[in-house]
Amino acid sequence: MGKLDGQTAFITGGARGIGFATAVMMTGEGATVGVADMDGEGAVKAAKSLAQHGREGVAFTVDVSKREQVDQAIDDFHAKAGRLDILVNNAGITRDGLLMRMSDEQWDIVLKVHLYGTFYGTRAAVKHMVKARSGRIINVASVVGVYGNAGQANYAAAKAGIIGFTRAVAKEVGSRNITVNAVAPGFIKTALTDQMNEEARNRIIENIRLGRLGIPEDVAGSIMFLASPEASYITGQVIQMDGGLIM
Repeated sequence: MGKLDGQTAFITGGARGIGFATAVMMTGEGATVGVADMDGEGAVKAAKSLAQHGREGVAFTVDVSKREQVDQAIDDFHAKAGRLDILVNNAGITRDGLLMRMSDEQWDIVLKVHLYGTFYGTRAAVKHMVKARSGRIINVASVVGVYGNAGQANYAAAKAGIIGFTRAVAKEVGSRNITVNAVAPGFIKTALTDQMNEEARNRIIENIRLGRLGIPEDVAGSIMFLASPEASYITGQVIQMDGGLIM
């Protein structure tokens, strides 16, 4: 028996990286997974590939910065699966640049995807979870939202906002047996960090006590824990995982 037998999970940014690693892990533990991603073809491919880990997922093409798309996808998943137990708000982008050179568009899109997307997803999921008097919401923040990072004012603001949002919502819905937590990864080997040049990557690794970038499965393991029965008494918390980069 898996830890999530009979449960359902909706994961944004689920076609690759942390989102896909989480989808694989949750499927392996018995969950039916909704894979939502702006890359529709990627979402379909990822959902189909989950069959080899337990059962095929359900694919959704979703731009999380668009409220209507988020609402529709979560409602459709709930209708198809019959319930919604877990939401993972993971979709993300970067548009880095020094503040003085940062355009309104760079600022807006990062906050829309990360902060607004987390708000839209959580609000849409909570209405189903409140009725069921049960649910787990896990938001993907970042250590950048805790400590900041030069050239990422937009990303840091969005991730810091997610941490505050997580704690506020946890206080609102705890009485309905809904937990709300966040994970704050450091530098994880994904498509976002692959864009870094080798010199910058090596400089970061020198400051990571474990001597390596994280991998998506490192983060997925913590998300899985927060969704599992073992974490039923944990809410409003932020789990930081950065290999000892900042401590």
